[in-house]
Amino acid sequence: MIQCKDCEFCQMSPDGRRTFKCDPFINIKEPECIAKWQLIRLDMLLVTYRGMQQWQEKIAPLQDKIFKYMEREMGDIDESDKWKIDDDEKNEDDKLL
Repeated sequence: MIQCKDCEFCQMSPDGRRTFKCDPFINIKEPECIAKWQLIRLDMLLVTYRGMQQWQEKIAPLQDKIFKYMEREMGDIDESDKWKIDDDEKNEDDKLL
């Protein structure tokens, strides 16, 4: 099995980062390359998920404040319209008696 560091589709930068130019649909040299490529993609997905999770943790307090504000506003709206419902219910009760 050829190692990635020996492959022409792998480039190493001076800081140790690897850049892979291989594409599993075009230029894979060995079957093991596909498994390696899948691991790399899975790692990239994990890094993205962690970043999204950190962003969500930062925004969570703001979301809580927005939800509380919206609940309070909706409660105020319900309370301000309560007089309409109370009058309608009284009129219906009077009609039934």
